[in-house]
Amino acid sequence: MSVIGNLAKLQQLYEVDDHEWLLTNIELLKQRRFDHLDLENLIEELESLAKRDKHQVKNLLEQIIRHLLLLNFWQAEYERNQNHWRAEIRSFRTQLKDRLTTNLSNYLISILSKIYGDALGYVQEKTAFTVNFPQECPYTLEQLLDVNYWD
Repeated sequence: MSVIGNLAKLQQLYEVDDHEWLLTNIELLKQRRFDHLDLENLIEELESLAKRDKHQVKNLLEQIIRHLLLLNFWQAEYERNQNHWRAEIRSFRTQLKDRLTTNLSNYLISILSKIYGDALGYVQEKTAFTVNFPQECPYTLEQLLDVNYWD
C-alpha cells in the first residue's frame, strides 16, 4: 500500500523524511484528498512556519533599527563606520522586503515599540551608554523599509 493511502505510514514518514512527507501532503492537497492528510503534523508544521516567518521579519527589522540608530546618533564612529552601516541597512531592507506580506507587515507595526526597545538596548550597550538615543522609536515602518531613507 502506498503512503498516500495510509495515514499511519504517512505519520511514520514524517519522522524519517520530512521533505518527502511534505511533498506527499502537497500531492494529497492538490488531489483534494483531505481525509488522507496527516493533519496533526501538518498543523504543527504550519504553526512552526508562521512563528519562523514572524521571527525572521522581527529580527531583520531590529537590525535595520540598530544600524539606523548607530548611523544617525553615534557621531564618534560615524566617519569610520557609515558605509558599513548603510550597506547593512540596505541588505536587511532587501531581505525583509523579500519576506514581507500584509499580515507580517501588520505584525511588525503592532510590535514596533517592542522591537525598538530591543534595538535600543543593544545600541546602548554597544556605545557604552555614551550616546543619547531617543527613548521612543523615531521611525515609521515605511521609513524603515525605504531604501532611500537614512535619517
